[in-house]
Amino acid sequence: MSKVEKRDEIFRAALELIAEHGFHGAPMAMIAERAGVGAGTIYRYFENKDVLITELYSEIEGRIYPVIMEGYPEIKAFRERFLHLGTALLRYFIENPLDFRYLEQFHNSPYGVEFRRDRLLGEIEERFVFRELFEVGIAQQVMKDVPLAILFALAFGPLLSVARDHILGFVTLDDDLIARTIEACWDAVRR
Repeated sequence: MSKVEKRDEIFRAALELIAEHGFHGAPMAMIAERAGVGAGTIYRYFENKDVLITELYSEIEGRIYPVIMEGYPEIKAFRERFLHLGTALLRYFIENPLDFRYLEQFHNSPYGVEFRRDRLLGEIEERFVFRELFEVGIAQQVMKDVPLAILFALAFGPLLSVARDHILGFVTLDDDLIARTIEACWDAVRR
């Protein structure tokens, strides 16, 4: 197995185990076993478990961003941009349930809390299309003038719940129901 393949296998194993058992229920030895590598091999790629967890988050985010940006109508009305991003994100989550389960755990852990705070406050130097859209939407009085954290909760909190319920089999999302869900989220944030 090449170095790239070993790293990919470690990521895959960590994703599966953490999504299934949580951060604490997936020790490095278990990840190594699932990846088919020696326990010491993981430490050649990742200094410790914290580094593995945060790099896996970055890996997943790196997969999501191009998907949600594909066909993004940057010059269209706010509503169209919002609907595009929400729809693409929800579809990604339901098509990639392990990624969703990992992200949900990450964002609700000490790892994710700090990251989310820095991102919402703009302290991470990167393009964050959601924050950009919401800031301009507030400035142009297209979206409710509430703190960004509240806009995110109104816009994406329901998406997370619906994605979770779809993955658990409580609801089946088809194109129509996805569209109606995203429209309802838009109604929650628009002025």
